[in-house]
Formats: sequence, C-alpha cells, structure tokens
Amino acid sequence: MSIIHWFRRDLRLIDNTALSQAITASGGDILPVFILDERLLRGKDVAPARVQFMLDCLRDLDKNLRARGSRLIVRRGDPTTELIAIAKASGANALYFNRDYTPLARARDGRVTAALQAEGVAVSSFKDAVIHEPDELRTGSGAHYTVFTPYKKKWLDLPKQPSLTLENELLRPPSAKVDSLPIPSASDLGFKVTQQVAKGGETAAQAQFNAVLNEGRLDHYHEQRDYPALDGTSRLSPHLRFGTISPRTCYHAAITTRTETVGRQSSTGDVNGVDVWISELVWREFYVQVLYHFPHADKGSFKRDYDALKWGSGNAAKDQKLFTAWCEGKTGFPIVDAAMRQLNQTGWMHNRSRMITASFLTKDLLLDWRWGESYFMQKLVDGDPASNNGGWQWAASTGTDAQPYFRIFNPSLQAERFDPKGVYIRKWIPELARVPDEYIHNLPAMPPLLGLQRNCVLGQNYPHPIVDHNVQKDIIVARFKAIK
Repeated sequence: MSIIHWFRRDLRLIDNTALSQAITASGGDILPVFILDERLLRGKDVAPARVQFMLDCLRDLDKNLRARGSRLIVRRGDPTTELIAIAKASGANALYFNRDYTPLARARDGRVTAALQAEGVAVSSFKDAVIHEPDELRTGSGAHYTVFTPYKKKWLDLPKQPSLTLENELLRPPSAKVDSLPIPSASDLGFKVTQQVAKGGETAAQAQFNAVLNEGRLDHYHEQRDYPALDGTSRLSPHLRFGTISPRTCYHAAITTRTETVGRQSSTGDVNGVDVWISELVWREFYVQVLYHFPHADKGSFKRDYDALKWGSGNAAKDQKLFTAWCEGKTGFPIVDAAMRQLNQTGWMHNRSRMITASFLTKDLLLDWRWGESYFMQKLVDGDPASNNGGWQWAASTGTDAQPYFRIFNPSLQAERFDPKGVYIRKWIPELARVPDEYIHNLPAMPPLLGLQRNCVLGQNYPHPIVDHNVQKDIIVARFKAIK
C-alpha cells in the first residue's frame, strides 16, 4: 500500500500522528508531499517573514527525510490538482493528513477529500495539531465553551494521548516518476523579507525546547513571562504554528518537569511555572475551538452586538495617521513603540507587549481591532488565525471575555510595572537610550535642557504622545456603555 502523507502544519517527523499511521499502514512506502498553495501565498495577510520561516522548515524536513532514505516532494499550485496528479503518477491509493481547523482549511480539505475519493484514493485525517479537538469538550448542557476557565478545567481533566516515538525506520524513496520542485527561497516566491527571522525547522524546535527545559525556564515561567526585557518565555509559538514540534511533546515534557519539581512552590505559594505554561497551551486550543464553532468571529465581533460599536474619530485621514504611527512605533508611548519596533524588526513580539499594543490601538486610538489583527498577521512569524483573532478580540473587549470595557491598559502603568528600568524600551528605541530612569516612563516631565543633553527632544527625535490616555479611555467606555 502506497500512501501520500500531505504535510501542512505538521512539518516534523517526531510525534506526527498521520505520518506514524502512514508508516505503519504502508510499511514505509510513503510519499511525503508539501504543496505551496497559491491561494495562501497571495492572501492579503501573508507575512514574508512567516514564508521564510516556513521555507526553513521545509528544508529541514527534507534533510531529515533524506537521512531516512526518502525526500520531500514539493509542488506549487492548487492542492486538489497537485494531489490528484501525484496519486496518478505514483499509483498511491491513499492520502493521509493531519486535520486543520480554520474555516479556510476546512473548506480546502473538504474539496481535496471529495476529489481524491472520486478518483478512488482513500482519504484519512487525524488529530495532531491540538491535544483536544473542538468537539471533544462540551459543557454539561452540551454547548460549546465560550469562557476560558471552565474550558481549561475540562481540558485538564480529560486523558491525554501519549507522544508518538519515531524509531529509525528507513523509508522507501518516492518514485522517480513523481516530479518535485526545488525548495524555493522567499525571494523566488516574490517576497522581500526585511525582518531578522529566527531559524525554522524541527531541528531548531527541538534545540529550543531542550534549552527551555535544561535552563529551567518553565520553573520560573510564572515569575518572568510578563517582563519583555527578560528571556522568560519559551519562544515556541512559531514552531507550534508550523508543527515543527508537537503540542503533545510540549505537554508531556512539561508534566514530567512538574513531577520532578513537586514540592517547590512559586512565590505566590499556590501555582508553579509549569502550570502557567500549560495554561498557554490550553489558551491556544480554546481559541481554536472558538473560531471553529463560531466562525463569524473570523470577520466580525464574537459578541455580535459589538459589531455596532463605533470605531475611529470620524476623520479617515486622522485615523490613518494614527494607525501609521502605531505601525511604525512612533506614538510617543515608549512601551508601545518598543513593542511595535520589536515586531517590525524580528517578526515576533512578547505576549505582554501584544496585549499592551492591542489595547492601545483599540482603547487609546479608538481604531478597529481588525486593523491591528491584519497588521499582526502580515508581520508575525507565529501568526495564527485563531490565536491572533482571539487575542485581538480579548484586547478589544469584543470577544469571549465576560467584562467588556473594564479592562483598559494604561500604557505608562504597564511600562512601570513590567519594564521598570526601561531595559526593553531602550533596547528597541535607541533615541531613549540616555533618558534617566526617573523620566523613561514620563518623558513629557523631563526638563527640556536635560532632554537636549540626553539627545531626546520631544517633537524632534522622538514624538510627543499622540493622544491623551485619560481622555481616550472615557470615550471608549462611553461607546461600550452605549452598546450595553
């Protein structure tokens, strides 16, 4: 039995459900395939940095397959057309793939499944991108969860599948009759990458996760994760996005770490870093099931009433100017600007910074959350439709959160709390490198002569704040109350 394994968001060999099933069923006679989908490559929110990361992943995947006697078959075009052609050229009689859950992916996979079955090719799909699929968790009444805390409780209570080992199986090389394109560069595909993108691939993912475990970063995750100047997070989000590491691998390794550190409590005395890190895996799957069961949230507010919320100032030119300042990191709010410059330069942003910048766009600039959601997707290496949408709607108070307009981040207070010495700010905003600590979070209070001496003159080499937070806060609260 010859089986096509269609790689998508599972660009790894270790702990890959569909691939393991294909190897078992075929005895190693598999055709590893990846298709560069033109529809995705030309989408409005495609990110050049994410394309480059993905191509790194493909090169690493091909290298690992060749080490086992196989190779990656790469095609470009419509998946349905290409998979049918590969099946005919190779004589493959089955297609295996791991399921994806976005509206676009589900529609695509439905078309592929119907077309290949019509050609006599058996199609099997598997759970792999998540630990628990959207339909596995229901409330006591059978409804879908819309609140995180009870979802998390149920998620933690459910039994977990073990990780899958991949022994040293040698795979049969695909038939020479099956043509493959060379793995292109981003520029070959017409993309100009201006960001400094971290290396992609399963090898890089394993090295990163091993470093996280060996450095004890999970033990201190709860204490360090909110401080963007610290290297206190796992930095695995791009790898989970492309499946170069399995969420099962992450979960079980975290549980092992937790078991080994039982008795060592956190500074709060009630949770430890591993628990908080596992919660981030749960958040990821919570947003997957929200978008799966409530696809209207892909384009509009999860809470439909807030589709009527007024965004903007009523002056399109003014709004565009504010948005451009936010995108470029030139708002006059240092913590916001540092975060946006980090994103623009690296394709990644610290999670606390994501919340601060998203709150600022929606609650201070009064701009539609969809503007920010789209910009993030165009820049983030880890840009994921479900997580990005969920995070932005959380910040905008249009999503699943129970308290709509009470949560408004004060950017200055956020900076004082989570970047008290301005280390993160100074790293990404060199104009502020010489500003004394006592003024780094309140630049307008700095005496003009001191600003001149420290090479920070507001309105010249760093902007004045473009809005008054207290004024804007009252406006957005009034708009939410009007909807209420």
